[in-house]
Amino acid sequence: MAANHTIAPGFCRFKPDQNISPVYLVYLEQLLRKVGNASFILPCFVIKVGFYLSEIRQRGLTTGKEITHRFCYNSRLIQRLFNSLFVTSKSPQLIPLRQFAGIRYWPTWLGLLFMWGAARLPFTLQMKIGRLLGLLSYFFARDRRHICQTNLRLCFPELTDKERSVLTRKTFISNGMGVMEIAIAWSRNPKDFHQRVTVSGMENLEAAMSRGKGVLLVCAHFSSLEICGSLLTLFKDMAVTYRPNNNPLFDAVMFNGRKKVFNGVFERTNVRQAMRSLKEGNVLWYAPDQDYGAKHSVFVPFFGVEAATITATARFAKFNDSAVLFFSNYRIGDNSGYHLEFGPVLKDYPTEDQTADAIRINQLIEKAIRKHPEQYLWLHRRFKTQVAGESARPY
Repeated sequence: MAANHTIAPGFCRFKPDQNISPVYLVYLEQLLRKVGNASFILPCFVIKVGFYLSEIRQRGLTTGKEITHRFCYNSRLIQRLFNSLFVTSKSPQLIPLRQFAGIRYWPTWLGLLFMWGAARLPFTLQMKIGRLLGLLSYFFARDRRHICQTNLRLCFPELTDKERSVLTRKTFISNGMGVMEIAIAWSRNPKDFHQRVTVSGMENLEAAMSRGKGVLLVCAHFSSLEICGSLLTLFKDMAVTYRPNNNPLFDAVMFNGRKKVFNGVFERTNVRQAMRSLKEGNVLWYAPDQDYGAKHSVFVPFFGVEAATITATARFAKFNDSAVLFFSNYRIGDNSGYHLEFGPVLKDYPTEDQTADAIRINQLIEKAIRKHPEQYLWLHRRFKTQVAGESARPY
């Protein structure tokens, strides 16, 4: 079924004022409607922003409501953008984006518009842009670089300083490509990239599903997580858990982008819905490798360093006696595609010892990371929570 591009009613009334809109902008908007070329969108948008900023100064508009009214209620270009950007489903479960029209969200909208336009570029160009973004963040995101360097120093003490420096740089490049892959995953159909994915171990997933008690698909936060999750739905429907973003607009777009491909999207704190999904026999994608604090966690080794490790993995598996598989995803060597790998069903898991269960999961994650350490999300403060308290944090 073709996607139905709609815009939430009441967001913008779109009655262009010819005394306001300059002639050149009208021509650009008409050209955009005719050719549908994404490369025109951001320049047109920037022109519109500049024009209305000029009008704000001339007319003395002061309140956010006045500014938003002048900017949104008189722009056919904005209608074009909202119609084709993120709302591409009839699902009533998507979060309406009209509530984020306020001026404080404009910087986020600009970033999202860049992502949307970039998602429609040729794949090889997308990866080159991703590499550039990664290099820029490596040089300018000092705090994240410090976190990455600290994690690598703790987890790979056998490496020399030079080797860790190279690995840090590669990690940022990989995460830059991950940004482009997020744009693809949230705004493109995964069928467009089916020729770029290979799969191994599908028989393990089939065997686990045949039990009819749901499957807990345990994975790690690799930088290609978003696009590989989207590509995975080409083979099996699945539900996912996620950690909400602090930016409400970005969080809504993230939710909508995932909801369009997954049959369930649950906040990590919504344990009841996640367990219900398993009870219904679904596949639940779950990544337990981040630091969620000391509550509901045990301190066990991760690359030989004590780390707060959540115990929910075992609880999910126990609830419905669901099969547990480890899932890995990587970019292939030349960054031209992706490989998805399903491990065998874990035997004798879970046990009555939650510490032993957490150690086993961490060992699986370590093994997967060591294959391609540069593709892991080392920018996360994995060792933030310490038994000795905040003073013992390595960051």
